Amino acid sequence: MEEQILRRHDRPAPRYTSYPTAPHFTPSVEAACYRAWLEAFDAALPLSLYFHIPFCDSLCWFCGCNTTVVRRYEPVANYLRRLEREIESVARILGGQRRISHIHFGGGSPSLLAPEDWRRLFGLIQSAFAIAADAEIAVEIDPRDLPEENVAALAEVGINRASFGVQDFDAEVQKSINRIQPFDMTRRMVDAFRAHGVEKLNIDLMYGLPKQSRAGIADSAAQVVSLAPDRVALFGYAHVPWFKPHQKLIAEDALPDADERLGQFLDAAGLFEKAGYQWIGLDHFARPEDGLARALADGLLRRNFQGYTDDAAGVLIGFGASAISSLPQGYIQNAARTPAYNSAIDAHGLAAERGIALSAEDILRRRIIESLMCRLSVDLPAICEDSDFSAASFAAELGELETLRRDGLVEIAGGRIDVTASGRPLLRIVCAAFDSYLRTEVARHSRAI
Repeated sequence: MEEQILRRHDRPAPRYTSYPTAPHFTPSVEAACYRAWLEAFDAALPLSLYFHIPFCDSLCWFCGCNTTVVRRYEPVANYLRRLEREIESVARILGGQRRISHIHFGGGSPSLLAPEDWRRLFGLIQSAFAIAADAEIAVEIDPRDLPEENVAALAEVGINRASFGVQDFDAEVQKSINRIQPFDMTRRMVDAFRAHGVEKLNIDLMYGLPKQSRAGIADSAAQVVSLAPDRVALFGYAHVPWFKPHQKLIAEDALPDADERLGQFLDAAGLFEKAGYQWIGLDHFARPEDGLARALADGLLRRNFQGYTDDAAGVLIGFGASAISSLPQGYIQNAARTPAYNSAIDAHGLAAERGIALSAEDILRRRIIESLMCRLSVDLPAICEDSDFSAASFAAELGELETLRRDGLVEIAGGRIDVTASGRPLLRIVCAAFDSYLRTEVARHSRAI
């Protein structure tokens, strides 16, 4: 009965790694605005940095990332020279060595960078910014055919967290998504990073993939647990071929139906909890001693473009094609396509081309949505009073949640909203009630479950 209720409420909704979400960014917020926002930034506040490496050496058919398959290293090397120039431009605008509390390298496949390029890139970052001694420096890893010298170079430059893309260990599933990655290959890479002193490890798993089954994902989840990662992300495959045309290579009749997909999610989540991982927000799991679990316990868990984080910095600066920066004034995104990014950097040293300035109401709604996404609850009267808004202005949103309340998916009392254990898979739907931009939404999203 519970699964029938969840399916009844399931519909497309944003993932809420930001609010407002990226489809609402506009070209009216661009490089000149970005420069002004950087110049106004409080020098006393710590920063986080994100670097996007938009290259892979093969195409995974499920992928929703901004990436390009390359057969030669030359395009990567050319891109890195532009990335270095962008770092120099931003550092010059900020003035002085700003303190950095967190660095994340995403993609694409950042791990394909040559060892000498990692050393050169880190040397520049260290000269441009003051990296805190306890800063977390994370990189996304494609474990397939990663040379030992690359692992050594990552450890040498200071990487202290590695996130491994797995998706599923079943051979038929891997074949159906064009990502052949046997368990032993992943295990060897996990062992290699630990041998080089990189002990904080994440693993990404997916449900809803073609040819996936409940029994199969349970086996994959058990294999993930055997690797003892600190964190696990359990993402739902977003089949959006209108947005990512290469997903048309996936046979739609091989995708699990709604019942099977929900079952996969609940089975895998239950297995991780049974193994001692704490369920974090919507789709992350962490060991009790991990920073995510501690941040949740302390009320400090955050959500940004990389997902759930314990990073307390209020400003994130993104470098590279499609990278998004989050500043007090709003969000701003670099040119998404690599040629356009390269040209913009050559011309101006910055590549920002679209974004959105935040209103006071945007900031309030962002706080509400982030509280729900991170803590599965929000005290509307308290958060509105803190922001000098009237909680009564959210009567329509509370009304929209009424059907979820009647079905036991949320509890509402005195303006406080709590998502129940049963309602957790629909967390994005609960958040969508507070998304004023959805009323004029033209973008298409993946389903919530």
